[in-house]
Amino acid sequence: MEAPPAAVEGSLRTPPEEGSAAFRALLSRDEPVLALAPMQDVTDLPFWGVLARHGGPDVYWTEYFRVHSTSTLDAPIVRSLVENPTGRPAIAQLIGNDPVALAKAARQLQEYPVAAVDLNLGCPAPVVYRKCAGGGLLREPQRIDAILGALRQAVTRVPFTVKTRVGFSDDGDWDALLALFARHRIDLLTVHGRTVTDMYRSEVRCDWIARAVRAMPCPVLANGNVHSPPRAAQVLRDTGARGLMIGRGCIRNPWIFDQIRDYRRTGGWRQPTGHEVLDYITHLYEVTRPTAGFRERLQVEKMKKYMNFIGEGVSPEFLHRIRRATTREEFFGCCREFLDHDGPMPLLPPALPAHDSTSRASCPSQ
Repeated sequence: MEAPPAAVEGSLRTPPEEGSAAFRALLSRDEPVLALAPMQDVTDLPFWGVLARHGGPDVYWTEYFRVHSTSTLDAPIVRSLVENPTGRPAIAQLIGNDPVALAKAARQLQEYPVAAVDLNLGCPAPVVYRKCAGGGLLREPQRIDAILGALRQAVTRVPFTVKTRVGFSDDGDWDALLALFARHRIDLLTVHGRTVTDMYRSEVRCDWIARAVRAMPCPVLANGNVHSPPRAAQVLRDTGARGLMIGRGCIRNPWIFDQIRDYRRTGGWRQPTGHEVLDYITHLYEVTRPTAGFRERLQVEKMKKYMNFIGEGVSPEFLHRIRRATTREEFFGCCREFLDHDGPMPLLPPALPAHDSTSRASCPSQ
């Protein structure tokens, strides 16, 4: 076994089986599982802490570990596992196309407090899929077969899971992919109900997720555009999924996990006030500041990764203005102008177009 990354060497580690047991318990309970979707350079260790402060999901996914023949485990992502502040299980995600390298990384990760090891087959970023990784692998089922076989053999101490889209440009191979996942006995499948080329532009197809629920012998999580408690309930009804994975929706609205829980219990939920959203943004600014080499302009630019989602739930004018801020004063001056109030904030994104030929099978926009 190779030495751990220097940044975390000597850190206290807990057995991966402990997180694995907690994760399996989540899958066996009656309530739907609520999971944090991985978003590179966004859902990092500081953001985990922010989410936990607002209720948080039941289980956290890491950003993906980039894996190739000469790669080592990314120290900042390992730190998320070692220093996990949430008290909830964390799942390590891998991305790459080399079966041997992926298996090696999976074995190394099982020396850390991981609840499961996950393979990314869904990233739609062109810079990723053009290298035949993430969603790009969906064009090569034979290579997926080899990778799944290598990982299934390597992941022995914790569950082995997969996050995927339904195809690269259409769902023509979806049933064959599901058969492949089932044959390799994965323990959980997360399905984003769009193709890779759909990116995030179209509505999520619940019927594609429901096909996975019917076909797979393991639990299935539904992913994609879950932005409110009623929407969450509708997706669960339409898909039969074991739970939900939420990414952009919880950046825009970190209260969403507790809102979904309240809605299931009471049929209602509390919306945050403008002041609470302002406090969220302020806290996010502070906890994501680098400990060394802080530069105000760079921190303002870094915050725009989050504000691209938060701003959608405020107003187009707010988003337009915040994208042009260059100083802390400009940034928070704009935030105060739009959020210094006690009115409720629904924090909903703009509506998406439905698929023209299959609109009835699409999850509703509200």
